[in-house]
This record gives sequence, C-alpha cells and structure tokens, in this order.
Amino acid sequence: MKDSLYKRVIAFTNARLWQLVHVDVLLVSALMILVTGGLFILYSASGQNIDMVERQIFRLTLGLGVCLALAQLQPKYLRRASPLLFVFLALLLIGVLLFGVGAKGAQRWLALPGGLRFQPSEFMKIVMPMMIAWYFSDRQLPPSFKQILVVIALIFIPVLMIAKQPDLGTSLIVAVSGLFVLFLAGLGWRYIIGAAALAPIGGYVLWQFMHGYQRQRVLTFLNPESDPLGSGWNIIQSKTAIGSGGIDGKGWLEGTQAQLDFLPESHTDFIIAVLAEEFGLLGCAALLLAYFLVIARGLFIAANAEDNYARLLAGSLTLTFFVYMFVNIGMVSGILPVVGVPLPLVSYGGTSIITIMATFGILMSIQTHKRAR
Repeated sequence: MKDSLYKRVIAFTNARLWQLVHVDVLLVSALMILVTGGLFILYSASGQNIDMVERQIFRLTLGLGVCLALAQLQPKYLRRASPLLFVFLALLLIGVLLFGVGAKGAQRWLALPGGLRFQPSEFMKIVMPMMIAWYFSDRQLPPSFKQILVVIALIFIPVLMIAKQPDLGTSLIVAVSGLFVLFLAGLGWRYIIGAAALAPIGGYVLWQFMHGYQRQRVLTFLNPESDPLGSGWNIIQSKTAIGSGGIDGKGWLEGTQAQLDFLPESHTDFIIAVLAEEFGLLGCAALLLAYFLVIARGLFIAANAEDNYARLLAGSLTLTFFVYMFVNIGMVSGILPVVGVPLPLVSYGGTSIITIMATFGILMSIQTHKRAR
C-alpha cells in the first residue's frame, strides 16, 4: 500500500503537464505550506489587520508570477545574462548613493514614476551568486588563489556600497550569497582556516565602520538588560513572548505581547515571536519543518544539476535562504544581534518577497529544464 502511494506521488510530480509549465511540484507544495501558515501568523501579528494580509497576498501572488516566469527560462539564458545584470545593479547601487530616496535615516531606494520605489540591493542577493557562478562556470575547480582574489573583489565592492546606505543586514546576506558560491566551488581548507584566523581583525575593522546605532545593536545583544526601556526593549519583549508560549502556546489571536503592542515590529522582523507565543514550541517546530522541506528540495536540485553554473547557483541560493531564516530566528531569540533581516515568506514585506520567490523560480528552471532534455 505504501509503495503504491509512493509511486502515485512520484508519477504525479513527474507528470507531463508539470514539465511543460516547468513547475517543480514538491518545491511549490512546500512553499505553499509555508506561505499559507505565514498568512495566519501575519493576521494575528498585524493586530487582525485584514488590509495588511490582503496586501501580503497581492505581493505573494506577484512573487509567484515572477517565480513562474523565471522557471520558463533555460539556465543557459540566466548564465548569459549574469554579468550584464551584475553591472546593471552595480550602477543602480551607485545611483542609490548619489540620488537615492531616504527613509528612517537610510538611503536605500530609487524612486520610480507614480510614487513607487524599489530597493536595488534586494536584487543583488540573487545576482551576486549568479555572477560568481558565471565566473566559475568555465574555469577549472577548485579555484586558484588569483581567482579567489577576483571573486572577493566582485563580492565586496557591491557589499561596501550597500553597507554605505547603510544596510548592514542586506550587505551581510549579499556577501554570504557570494561566499557560498566560492565555498561550493571547492575552496581549500587552508583558505578557510586562514579566513577564520583573520576574522577577529575583520570584526575590528567592521566595528570601526559601523554606525552608532549598529554598534548599539551589538552591545544590546551582549546585554539587553542594560537598557530595558530603550535599546533592549525589543529583544526583551521578544524573549518574553517566546518563553510564555510554552509547549503548545496560548492560542491563535490570544498572545498578549503582540495583541497589546508590547512587541515592536511584530508583523515584520519579530513575527516568529508571535508564532511562538500563540502556538508554542509545536508551532515553531511545524514552521521549521516547512523550511526544512524547502531547503532540502533546493539542495536536492543543486546536487542533481547538470553543470557547474547551475550547481553552484542552486546551492548558493538555497543556503542563502537558510541564512535568511537562521539570522532572523537567531536575532529574535537573542543568540544573534538584531540586523533587520525579515523571516522569509512569513514577515510582511515587499521587495524581499519578490526576490525570494525569484530565487525559487531559478531553482525550478534548473530542475525542470534538466528533466525536459
């Protein structure tokens, strides 16, 4: 009976219809589980604001459209476009520094006609690994020392421009997305150990370039109780929400930290604290399982890709998605400093949703076009 059910599932996921529209059924199913659960959490975290949920649904629908559109492109076209997209986005980042739109002390956006705006740095999270994968695609691996220096330059020039905006969270994600490609290309252990040995020096240099509020976030991470009514408020309230949820939580819409506005940014960066309070450890485990399914499928696609470009790109995009999740959960639970990284596909957002869904469109392109040959 189990074997028969398993064969039916495999037959369904390999159906000709899905191949024609280039949809990976397992990946899309895992994403839909994650997104659906996220909408329920957002409804509670937003104070039962149905308008916010509807806007999130619109953005998710738009993101799904982008995902399906990218899935139709063969990986070879993505590969050819990689250096052009990288140069184009680098120019946009320069444009942000020169005449970008500011908000809350940061200059991260470019204005568009009709009062719209977008954040170029968000798209660099995808284009950066595309560029590094393109660079390695026709070169012998593992990379040489000269190639490693070229890649580091390609990574850190855009990263420094993003950090200048300032946007520490996005700059770290962009750096990680490129470094993952370098690691997956077969970076030697001597380079990894050397980088680890130089990490304290790098941390000191980074500290010198950090803005005052960014330094305060690190100090708050080390001792949030030093300013419980100021900089430590967010993390203290977040820990309180997580701890009060217990095993099975207080119930949907019954959490006090979010519903009574004790928890700031409950619908964005700190949304998992709402989940923990209302659904407890079991709810958090269910969310992590949904993430695990998405990440496992992404790594499977990477492992079975047909060439270096597709393999490196798929692996980096999947691991970057993992870092997104890990950093958000880590900062909300107090094991990492707060850097303003949303919980992917759950937090309320705009450009970040589009870029994340675009990531999975590329993964489906790599997987389904391989099957179609």
